[in-house]
Amino acid sequence: MDTVPGMGWPTAVVSALAVFLSVPAPGAAGIGDAYYPDYGNGGYDVEHYDVRLRYQPATDELSGSTTISARATQDLSSFDLDFLLDVRSVVVDGRPAGFVRRGDHELVVTPARALRRGHPMTVRVTYSGVPSTEVGAGFTAWFRTPDGALAVGEPEAAWWWFPSNDHPADKARFDISVAVPDGVEVLSNGTMPRPPALESPGWTRWSWHSAKPMTTYLAFLAIGQYDVEQTRTPDGRPVIYAYSRLLTPEIAAAARASVGRTTEIVDWESSLFGPYPFEAEGGVVTPPGVLPFSLETQTRPAYGTRQFQRGPDLGVVVHENAHQWFGDSVSLARWQDIWLNEGFATYTEWLWSEHVGEGTAQETFDALYDAFPDDDELWKLPPGDPGVPVITPEVYLRGAMTLHQLRATVGDPTFFRILRAWPTIHRYGNGDTAQFIALANRISGRHLDAFFQAWLYTPVKPSRDTVSARAQGHGSKMRA
Repeated sequence: MDTVPGMGWPTAVVSALAVFLSVPAPGAAGIGDAYYPDYGNGGYDVEHYDVRLRYQPATDELSGSTTISARATQDLSSFDLDFLLDVRSVVVDGRPAGFVRRGDHELVVTPARALRRGHPMTVRVTYSGVPSTEVGAGFTAWFRTPDGALAVGEPEAAWWWFPSNDHPADKARFDISVAVPDGVEVLSNGTMPRPPALESPGWTRWSWHSAKPMTTYLAFLAIGQYDVEQTRTPDGRPVIYAYSRLLTPEIAAAARASVGRTTEIVDWESSLFGPYPFEAEGGVVTPPGVLPFSLETQTRPAYGTRQFQRGPDLGVVVHENAHQWFGDSVSLARWQDIWLNEGFATYTEWLWSEHVGEGTAQETFDALYDAFPDDDELWKLPPGDPGVPVITPEVYLRGAMTLHQLRATVGDPTFFRILRAWPTIHRYGNGDTAQFIALANRISGRHLDAFFQAWLYTPVKPSRDTVSARAQGHGSKMRA
């Protein structure tokens, strides 16, 4: 338990008393997530990150600074940032600040003057290091490649390259720029406000701007040798694709045949979920054998090559771009509700199969339901409360099955109204399961609490034949 030096009292207790008494106190070392209690931080809300770096692929050396624009939400004597690299200096509101390490990823900053609640604060952290050698939470989210690096991960990714309030509950806008040796490409989120420009002899700076709020784990870097293709949608939105030059011809062809259809897929998803929420789209296909997964990095998913080893895979493109609505625009308020991301993206794959005539969602549901017997592990882990780690098959499959049974229960017109309303109401914000259930109840005019209890929170196989009838009752209080 973290304690305040010289007092021995828990930091959370001192912070609560300080808020009550209106005296400066340390911000909490966690944002309050039950699954990841030391992720994110209390006492401030970030509005903007300006990440300005230099990276040398030959040695994996990263250096630079991040300037954080934030607002204090309490009177602060100190506050935490989540970060792993070596810090050279911290400046708060133009004055040098003290800083000290605590735990494996906490950087405790003590400003020269206490910060009052509501105060707009500017924090500049200067740092350097070799990210691939740093371990936090038992692993690294910085992947070295033969020609550069990837900063991609969930639920952690920021610690290895910029200090942050690392939790989806605190979204912010981003400017990211990285100088690299000439001939190396840098991909990130959003749009390029200017073309890559010579910074000094032998070095080129790439700049990226994200106009909409983004959670920290969705900010990414892909550095290396990439073929970059730029086009625009009919209404003028930039589309940027990047394919690693290390791909084999077979994987490159399969990746292009899949990722190259992003605009078509986004247009179809927009017809279901409402207007595409961001200023750019596209995708980055990373070097082979490096990234063991794909991730819905905002505006531009990062794809591992595993999905394309057997040929084109439109399903992964459908999935990661569905996340632009479910997970990116509407982000988690707490990690327990990860099914709101993964269940929705998985069900969108089922809807795509239905759309292109490759099998209905009902057929997919029936095949899965029948494939797993009553005692299978799939039914023992409730997707609405999966525990840690949060990325599990149950979250994906039972989450999607929950949505399909909701569709069967309320009917297509009502279901698709719910599906469209959720990302519309919470656009660029956060949401949780209780809010989704309340929305489903309101739009359907039914009491669906018992239905969601069965499909999201009960560690047994729900009955396919009785779930609709159960959903018509008054329900019971959710176990959330």
